[in-house]
Amino acid sequence: MARLLTRGESAPTQDSLFSSQWGHQVGRIHQEFPSVPAYLSRFDCRNNRIAVAALEQIRPAIDVAVQRYGTNRIGVVMGTSTSGIAETENAVSSFMVEEKYPEGYHAIRGALGGLGEFVAAYLETSGPVYTVSTACSSSGNAILGARRLLNLGLCDAVVVGGIDSLCRMTVQGFASLDALAFDYCKPLTAARDGINIGEGAAIFLMSRDVGTVCLLGGAGSSDAYHISAPHPEGDGAFRAMHDALRDSGLQAKDIDYLSLHGTGTPQNDSMECIAVNRLFGNGTPCSSTKSMTGHTLGAAAALELSFCWLLLNCGDNWRLPPSLHLEELDPQLASVLLTTPDDYAGRRPRICMSNSFAFGGSNVSLVIGTTDD
Repeated sequence: MARLLTRGESAPTQDSLFSSQWGHQVGRIHQEFPSVPAYLSRFDCRNNRIAVAALEQIRPAIDVAVQRYGTNRIGVVMGTSTSGIAETENAVSSFMVEEKYPEGYHAIRGALGGLGEFVAAYLETSGPVYTVSTACSSSGNAILGARRLLNLGLCDAVVVGGIDSLCRMTVQGFASLDALAFDYCKPLTAARDGINIGEGAAIFLMSRDVGTVCLLGGAGSSDAYHISAPHPEGDGAFRAMHDALRDSGLQAKDIDYLSLHGTGTPQNDSMECIAVNRLFGNGTPCSSTKSMTGHTLGAAAALELSFCWLLLNCGDNWRLPPSLHLEELDPQLASVLLTTPDDYAGRRPRICMSNSFAFGGSNVSLVIGTTDD
């Protein structure tokens, strides 16, 4: 599905991506996952099975790095906001009925730090390991953390990304805040009324080697404004984008495509459009892919950066990731240039920025770009 967002093919239908669960539309992954090895059964949960599926897609590159640098020089930094909480929910439900936990259950499955531990154990690496949980900016902060490990010389390569799976706690938690959409989420439209919770994974292998696409810069900021609401004028969002440009040595005009945080909640879209318009005006193409994936929370930053990575690696067969449901844009929002499902822009994109803005005002903006001429 991810490649459909950045290639000249039809976007998948909403019904093929979303399903009704726990009374709400959620973006559930519709596939079978590899099993967690028996010797790591204490980690066995849906979140870690998704991790295995993602890791195996880049396993050859990881194996090359291990052979080149050694297991102790490979770091692991993961981002998540749910980890295996669904497994804990089921275990607690079982305990309440049967007064005992399910056979073989281990609390590490629901621990936020368990994701990083599992990935390192699965890959049999022994370098620095930690997990970041800063809500919806988790994997963005993980990527910044991986870069620090490389810059400090503590690692020669880092397996970094984000994974989040569906659980009742997050779905019902967002419902209690009236933040869930009644139907499909419609970012930046007059009809927007909230988010669809999704699940997903994206994992990168980061090193100092120059690849075809590189992390050019990134920055984080904190609103220090409210426990859940963003700053209404987007001050923290603006600082994250501004500082990411400064960190990468670029100017706003250099960004060919901007991946918005774009949750579809009234407050987020309002403040983000103000911040984007303030920095970029209304000439930089941008979109919210959450209209197709749902909001994958702690995995969102890595997932949406991966769409940018795919866009930059598509060669001549590419398109800008579209926003859906743009029939009636909110006229009250500050003006931004939204992409459509058939938008190919005027030139092949070479530099992208991706935004992730979390509850509590934790903001991250990342910049990646091609290294070819």
